[in-house]
Amino acid sequence: MRPSRVLFPLLMAFALTVAACDRGGGSDRPPEPGDRAVAKIQDETIWASDVKREAVAQGLVGEGEPLDVTSDLFRRVLDEVIDQKLLAHEAERRGLDNSPLAQRRLAATRERILGDMLVETVVNDKISDKAVEGIYQGQLNLARTSEEVRTRLILSRTRAEADAVVGILGQGAAFEAVAMERSIDDATRFSGGDLGYSTLDVMPEAYRNALRDRPAGSTVGPFQTEGGWAVLRVEDRRRETPPTMEQARPQIVRYLTYEGVRQLLEELRGKAAVEVLLGGEGAPSQEPASAAVPPAAAPAQPTASPAPVSAPVPAKAR
Repeated sequence: MRPSRVLFPLLMAFALTVAACDRGGGSDRPPEPGDRAVAKIQDETIWASDVKREAVAQGLVGEGEPLDVTSDLFRRVLDEVIDQKLLAHEAERRGLDNSPLAQRRLAATRERILGDMLVETVVNDKISDKAVEGIYQGQLNLARTSEEVRTRLILSRTRAEADAVVGILGQGAAFEAVAMERSIDDATRFSGGDLGYSTLDVMPEAYRNALRDRPAGSTVGPFQTEGGWAVLRVEDRRRETPPTMEQARPQIVRYLTYEGVRQLLEELRGKAAVEVLLGGEGAPSQEPASAAVPPAAAPAQPTASPAPVSAPVPAKAR
């Protein structure tokens, strides 16, 4: 038995949607130019584009990536599409699609699909190479004024333990060796306390203040953090190395998509009479037109660097 058959309770809503959208199937006219018929269920044709759309929905291929009809992946997804349609047809035969619950779920799924199509049509078409380039250049100018610091960390539970660490280092012990022996931060101790390169603006305040003007070769601390008492060594300071355009593009595109969705929703909410019935004591309240974009549609906004580096703080120090 194919593994896909185990997943069908989770796919029933989608299957019913497919059935509802494909009523009256059996047309031999390709839905897209150059499309290819790859299977038939009774009088209903399954096209290569149907399989590709399902593969994209599952995250198996990207929107613009090809999917070879002779590949094992295509055949596996084709089997799943066939199974979905068989289940949907049987659900219709039993009249399950006529229940109020089914109608509400089908309507909700239809709304999600139409919303996605609107975003693709209105928002994605506005994400041009010129727009991406403009944001990249702005972020690049900021990155050129930033400095990266490479540090090592020894984290202690108490001030007395941290003072002892400073004494050992003062006697000439290697920072890496002391970190492996005494640091309580499991995330960095086995790499000699190495935190890598990061900019000061992404560090917690205690680290930022301690490192602000300290040159390479300095030992800093001890100072208190949320996770304990920290002793740092400044290994190197350098100008921040900005990412290339291709490295930065995915995050910039996500940001532009978010901004486009936010603006579109703000415009739509401004035109619509939206009433949220969750006010105090059951009284209706008007929702502001500038309500936030739903979390699923809100990717992270670029920071001062198009590809920000995670804060160089071990788990126990956060």
